[in-house]
Amino acid sequence: MKKVVGIGFKEVGKIYWFEAGNFKLKAQDKVVVETIRGLEIGTVIQEPRFVDEAELEHELKPVLRVANKHDLKKYEDNLVRAASALQRCKEIVKQHGLEMKLLECEYTLDRSKVIFYYNADGRVDFRELLKNLASEFRTRIELRQIGPREGAKFIGGIGPCGRECCCVTHLREFDMVTMKMAKEQGMNLSASKVAGLCGKLMCCIGYEKSLYDEIRSRIPLLGDLVKTPNCEVCKVVGVDYLRELIKVDKEEAVEVWHASELEKVRSHVQEENPDDLTDDVIEN
Repeated sequence: MKKVVGIGFKEVGKIYWFEAGNFKLKAQDKVVVETIRGLEIGTVIQEPRFVDEAELEHELKPVLRVANKHDLKKYEDNLVRAASALQRCKEIVKQHGLEMKLLECEYTLDRSKVIFYYNADGRVDFRELLKNLASEFRTRIELRQIGPREGAKFIGGIGPCGRECCCVTHLREFDMVTMKMAKEQGMNLSASKVAGLCGKLMCCIGYEKSLYDEIRSRIPLLGDLVKTPNCEVCKVVGVDYLRELIKVDKEEAVEVWHASELEKVRSHVQEENPDDLTDDVIEN
């Protein structure tokens, strides 16, 4: 059995697992670990627990130490240094005339590397830029291209619902979202209605899927034939999933009933459109 602990490096970011060793750690403790980028300070998100070594996909790196005052001071200094480096890098990028948008900058704890995050529509030849940045900052440089969804997570903002973006407040990882999910939730499929600030399908479509699946499993769906108190056989022409209200066509007149008042006569079998599964699929 291995004692493992879940560490996060951003306020609402992916959780990475490390070997906890003999450290007594609790949630929100700051620790120093070595990642593929170098030494970093992380926050305990998932408290230590024991797992079977067979469950581990790869060997875990150990927690090096609980962050001390010196580590925390250096971390805070690095935040200030990174903000300044980001502005300077933007100036250098502009001088090179490169089509790339810089989003964030981070230093490793020991300042052996500085990472610049950017997004761009296509590939960017930044060989000369790297030389200039290495000369400017006197350390190893990493330019990391990220996608639209990750970019929105860096920047933040208010979503179409009027609340702060889910990726900023609580979503640690991005799941796949498809147009089929949006259609099954009765959404308006125009781009302006289903897209978030990142220009991709809204994340909430994905994590609300289970709720809509449960509702759809027990109420009449669009195209079904149902029996109402006023009609032996009526066709469902509209569905309000959250309120479970069903709109039926009765001899060219429309009636609205609660799902509990209806009896399904026949389900409408609709052929699956392959485009629903492939168009606008979002993956991390």
